Amino acid sequence: MKAIQINEYGDESVLNYTDVKRPEPQADEILVKVQAASVNPVDWKIRDGKGEDFGMKLPLILGADFAGTVDEIGSSIKKIKIGDAVYGKILLGCYAEYVIVKADELSLKPETLDFENASSIPMGALTSWQAIFDTAHLKSGQKILIHAASGGVGSMAVQLAKAKGAYVIGTASGKNKDFVKSLGADEFIDYTSTNFEDVVQDIDVVYDTIGGETHERSFQVLKEGGFLVSIVKQPSEKLLNEYKIKGGIIASVPNPKQLEEITELVEKGQIKTEIEKVFPLSEAAKAQKLSKEGHVRGKIILVP
Repeated sequence: MKAIQINEYGDESVLNYTDVKRPEPQADEILVKVQAASVNPVDWKIRDGKGEDFGMKLPLILGADFAGTVDEIGSSIKKIKIGDAVYGKILLGCYAEYVIVKADELSLKPETLDFENASSIPMGALTSWQAIFDTAHLKSGQKILIHAASGGVGSMAVQLAKAKGAYVIGTASGKNKDFVKSLGADEFIDYTSTNFEDVVQDIDVVYDTIGGETHERSFQVLKEGGFLVSIVKQPSEKLLNEYKIKGGIIASVPNPKQLEEITELVEKGQIKTEIEKVFPLSEAAKAQKLSKEGHVRGKIILVP
């Protein structure tokens, strides 16, 4: 099968479009024919060298989001059938024509979405769900500030928080105002012209998908007892104590029950997708370059 494989860490030039052996599913595994895979920042962070920090062994096939059809099933698989249209999140391996998946790493694809749009959901939606609900315990009626609200993760967070009944404030560049508002945001802040800490206060939850000085400034807007949850940086214990707030960093994990609930929200029209650009798998280097440059609305998709 064709796949994008890296044999060393580095820039886009280490992404090799090559032939590799098609995997065979074990008893508890499912072989999915990938119809679409999405590009996430963690992909190029692993490629840049984070993979070594994480203890990953080269060579690697990148990619955590997929949508496709079930091609083979292991002998102990019961609920999934050959031919089923599925989608899900794994750790690695989606930049390929086929991928091996465990039963708890996928769900049936929303019938209302094609494969490309479906592949744009799992990572962003599961990460946001586990950050704002499981970790920060966002509740109906509370206020949440979501940074990078037009991105692949942030756009899912806006919609999930809104579905939960929260009051949602999103930051992004001004050109994305209409898009972020269309997702359900109650307020929009153009970070290029306004410092969010000057216009918001008494926030229950801040969802940080950026890090850096945005992360540091976020402490100022939380109410006492509020929660700063990040997917990129561990909040400082000193600052948490100083501002009398809670905080944490999360990395998402597969969760079929949550993905099924997300699927229901998609089917009800409460979650919509946005695709910035679709590339053939062979152009993964261009796709990752675009992702790394930032300012992407929604997701970038690879199609084998």
